[in-house]
Amino acid sequence: MDLGLKDRVYVVTGATRGLGNAAARELVADGAKVVISGRDEKRVADAAAELGPNAVGVAVDNADPRTPERLIAAARDAFGAFDGVLVSVGGPAPGFIADNTDEQWQNAFESVFLGAVRLARAAASELEPGGVIGFVLSASVHEPIPGLTISNGLRPGLAGFAKSIADELGPRGIRVLGLLPSRIDTDRVRELDGLSADPEATRAANEARIPLRRYGAPEEFGKVAAFLLSPAASYLTGVMLPVDGGMRHGF
Repeated sequence: MDLGLKDRVYVVTGATRGLGNAAARELVADGAKVVISGRDEKRVADAAAELGPNAVGVAVDNADPRTPERLIAAARDAFGAFDGVLVSVGGPAPGFIADNTDEQWQNAFESVFLGAVRLARAAASELEPGGVIGFVLSASVHEPIPGLTISNGLRPGLAGFAKSIADELGPRGIRVLGLLPSRIDTDRVRELDGLSADPEATRAANEARIPLRRYGAPEEFGKVAAFLLSPAASYLTGVMLPVDGGMRHGF
């Protein structure tokens, strides 16, 4: 199926590795052009070079209020258009209620929550009908994940924000959606498994709770993201789609 991505231009944040990078790869593979971002200049440059001539990298921090303007300008300068954004950020510090400091909460709020709100707000003011705003969220939108208290507090709020602006922007022909990954085999998930006394046993226990009995591959997540951002998904908005091997059984 032709997703209609050829020559469409997307901003993908947090795309030097993990889920953001997986989404950027699939967008480029289907003909789109991408502006990717991350905080480390060398990693951003290396990731963009690996994606090829249809990608440019910009080293920015999602917590910086100037970031949205810089990324959208980069898309227009490099490729002459701006068709959508996928907001992906690194996971907040793990920990339980007694572990996480005010500083960790504040930093996570600035980058994960307020940074995403600013990007969406800037995109909404720039996008034409057919544009799309996507958020990489988490299965914690529906069910808290033990040991990820900060993420559990922020991701559901972003899902509510996304649903709210889906209603606001729908009459303008702009779609808004969220992706809810669970156990996707990224560095972040392996790091979290590694916090346990027995990472292999932790992974096996997690896989036993997944109907497909395995972690997802990053490219599987990326293909779902590319579809939802594409014109092929033109009648989907306000959707919070689990990408989780069936853990929520479709609900």
